[in-house]
Amino acid sequence: MLKTIAEYNKYRSTSIIQSSPTNQFPMRHEENQYLNLIDDILSDGTKEEGRNGTTFAVVGAAMHFSLNDRRVPFLTTKRLAWKTCLKELLWFIRGETDNRLLQAQNVHIWDGNASREFLDSRGLTDRAEGDLGPIYGFQWRNFGGDYKDASDSKKGVDQLQAVIDALKDPQQRTSRRLIISAWNPCQLNEMALPPCHVLMQFHVTDGTKLSCSLYQRSGDVGLGVPFNIASYSMLTHLLAHHCDLDAHEFIYHLGNAHIYDDHVEALKEQSKREPHEFPRIAIRALHDDINDYVVEEFEVQGYQYHDSIPMTMRQ
Repeated sequence: MLKTIAEYNKYRSTSIIQSSPTNQFPMRHEENQYLNLIDDILSDGTKEEGRNGTTFAVVGAAMHFSLNDRRVPFLTTKRLAWKTCLKELLWFIRGETDNRLLQAQNVHIWDGNASREFLDSRGLTDRAEGDLGPIYGFQWRNFGGDYKDASDSKKGVDQLQAVIDALKDPQQRTSRRLIISAWNPCQLNEMALPPCHVLMQFHVTDGTKLSCSLYQRSGDVGLGVPFNIASYSMLTHLLAHHCDLDAHEFIYHLGNAHIYDDHVEALKEQSKREPHEFPRIAIRALHDDINDYVVEEFEVQGYQYHDSIPMTMRQ
């Protein structure tokens, strides 16, 4: 565990050094931040009984990933289903909350939380199966709006479009107020699942370099965290592309980083693997409307990865 600022700075400067495949030259690899987080949790984390099982957890963690030169941090020590991740991201961007739209694309990551049984357990007995309520997409595009009545008079704030408008304006893009929040206390009880990744802030430095800082209250290190790294990195690349900027960095802050007890052995295996170079991403179209991007317009180049490691998703 990193307990002081000095320890953290030393960690940033030394812990992601590894040998090259020829063992001739040292090189940095940012994926080691994730692998070291696994080791930190398993060696120093506390055992906790939570809502959906037993975890080993640490409070407070951070990782930095470069997005320069179109780099995208898809973890390589196991295969990441990046198209599934991208389909969910585009679903968020369009403000969608109907799980059936994901299922039609063969995406099933929300199925457990959209089931009749789970919705009833949340007291949402009048909610149609598959309707997840005012979760991420609704909050990004309609914060404060009435979920049951989408009329113009009861629409909320389109946070994503407000950030896009600011990023396109040279006079506004350096603002320190480019924030999108998914945490709406007034509607938490209407959501199938309260948001885990709750707040993002965008920053433009040196004129054109776009970075994203994400705060996540709760991170499932085995399954959720790799998806979150990929999703918000792709979002940053997309916004940079859409707003004529250069993607620069994704900074990831975790409030509670945890490993479920039945993921321990799988993650021990993963933490022993040597990362490959991160792939690069290209977006092959430019649209006026952020809603118009589709999966087929995204190309990932040079993605090498180790074998998949099965883990069970908790609801």
